[in-house]
Amino acid sequence: ILQCFLSLAVFGRAIHAIARISDEFWFDPVEKGLALRSVNSSRSAYACVFFSSMFFQHYCWTAASQPCQQEQQLPLPCKLIIKSVLPVFRCANVLERNVEKCSISTNPSDHHVTFQLLCRHGVVKTYNLTFQECDPLQAVFAKHMCPNILRVHSRLLADVMIHFPTSQEEITLSVTPMKVCFKSYTEEDTDFSRTMLTEIQLSPEEFDYFQVGVDSEVTFCLKELRGLLAFSEATSVPVSIHFDRCGKPIAFSIEDLLLEASFILATLCEAEKEAFHSLFFGAVSHKEKEAIGDTFQSLVTASDTEEEFGALQSSPVL
Repeated sequence: ILQCFLSLAVFGRAIHAIARISDEFWFDPVEKGLALRSVNSSRSAYACVFFSSMFFQHYCWTAASQPCQQEQQLPLPCKLIIKSVLPVFRCANVLERNVEKCSISTNPSDHHVTFQLLCRHGVVKTYNLTFQECDPLQAVFAKHMCPNILRVHSRLLADVMIHFPTSQEEITLSVTPMKVCFKSYTEEDTDFSRTMLTEIQLSPEEFDYFQVGVDSEVTFCLKELRGLLAFSEATSVPVSIHFDRCGKPIAFSIEDLLLEASFILATLCEAEKEAFHSLFFGAVSHKEKEAIGDTFQSLVTASDTEEEFGALQSSPVL
């Protein structure tokens, strides 16, 4: 059972960022805060935004069947259709001016999540949205093992991406110890006389943190990254980029005291240029992971908690 009050602008942009991944998302309240998770149908993109309980003006969570023993946390398995939630947070900046308070409450007994907007002049808008019971979702990826780490202000990265047309589906990130290059990705049979190509180079000095352990060139989808950048600009938090060679996932993340967000995207494999790998980084529910079995035994499960993260340090990674 969850009851909380929150700031609309940041939370609303998180919903819009998640919407770029899939048409449904996992709504996962726990004692330490609220996580929003999503994975696309091809399992090539995963997103998680975690809001600490300190982010909310008021946050009260109680385990569904063990209200007096919160150390035995029983998560509320809850999946929502993104199209039903987007209207609540349409035009987040306008809502911030007209809505004095937003509350979210859940009750597993009636399978509803209630969003209530307490507006100016005493107007109250209530949205009762039905959720579907489901297993929690985790991504299988260990970004701390990546040899390449970049950290850059979200505004600079957004200024780079604005030069790519909205029709651009994939871009390539190329790094060496001397430079970073973002460029348009094109198929081999592209008619270059009718195609606009964009290439932007940055020097290491333009990054807050710059570590290149291996020269690499990775290609990934741009749509999901645009969503993260819109969200990160609302928080004014730098964006960290963790990646390896082509064919291995790339992670874009932001983190501060109140929230964490991570978008993990599959990259194009050099040997198979025609498609991104399905189930590439293994975003799976607990039941799916048990059913698949040995397939994921060599992968590491990413976690939102420090305790689980520490236990993963010795696990092998693809």
